[in-house]
Amino acid sequence: MIELKHLTKHFETQAGTVAALEDINLEIQDGDIFGIIGMSGAGKSTLVRCINLLERPDQGTVTVNGQQMQQLSPAGLRAARRQIAMIFQQFNLLMQRTCLKNICFPLELAGRPKAEAETRARQLLELVGLPDKANAYPAQLSGGQKQRIAIARALATDPKVLLCDEATSALDPNTTHSILQLIQQINRELGITVVVITHQMSVVEEICNHVAILDGGHVVEQGDVAEIFSNPKTDAAKRLVFPAGAPHGEGELLPGRRMVRVAFNGTQTTDKPLVASLAIECSALVSIVAADTRVVHGQTLGSMLLALPEDDAAAQRALDYIRAYPGLSFEEVQPV
Repeated sequence: MIELKHLTKHFETQAGTVAALEDINLEIQDGDIFGIIGMSGAGKSTLVRCINLLERPDQGTVTVNGQQMQQLSPAGLRAARRQIAMIFQQFNLLMQRTCLKNICFPLELAGRPKAEAETRARQLLELVGLPDKANAYPAQLSGGQKQRIAIARALATDPKVLLCDEATSALDPNTTHSILQLIQQINRELGITVVVITHQMSVVEEICNHVAILDGGHVVEQGDVAEIFSNPKTDAAKRLVFPAGAPHGEGELLPGRRMVRVAFNGTQTTDKPLVASLAIECSALVSIVAADTRVVHGQTLGSMLLALPEDDAAAQRALDYIRAYPGLSFEEVQPV
């Protein structure tokens, strides 16, 4: 559905040229829920705005649903953008219009008859669970209700792609969960391809099938969500995935102790606890410096940052045991 090839975007500032995106290559399949995640300043919002050409890349190509966007005429680009809907962190509703009229607005711009637009708008109010808010104004809604109206408005023109730019960042956890469930429902029932831009790991964990990790304008890692979360390979991915990806200084190291990070896919945490097994079978007493678990597509993933015993022989026994432990990946970590 979406193919980005060698995408590059620079901005000129008073301090000089800033590289927002460098040689981005991504393929997003039809019907997928694809996450793009990174820290602030990684280039996420610039990337999503290049997909619908709100930002024109300096180099590279953007192809959406078989159309190379840069080659379209102004009229062709407007038509293509109707198939690429977008929702934002701040909702961007028209405050002087009712919810029904907000949803009708893109249909009015497309020249649809008023009666047809209102019928479609009421159908979408039902879809997002707010049929009783047709005549309410945005100021009368909660944050979650505003985002539901924004989603309904985005769906008015029957798009093929839904871009979500930090769409849940302004919402509380419970409301975020309900909005993400709605996005999953829309993806499942309407077959719309969803691209989620976020800095929240919990969002990617909950709804995305695939993910790309952006760091400094580069895609440093991409693939299946469960695979990347269980075994991240780059420093940027580890910073996002692990609760204490690496000690950040001598103060976080236990004196005289080697540190090891283990990642597991869940079954071992209950079938045969690692830390207890190390103590019983290896006489190796390890300390848990940090630990985290999460559920991704029904699979429990987890990681632990362990301090090995001070005694070198005991530490080596622990490492050998961890190396042979089923379903684990591990690495020694140093302060960064």
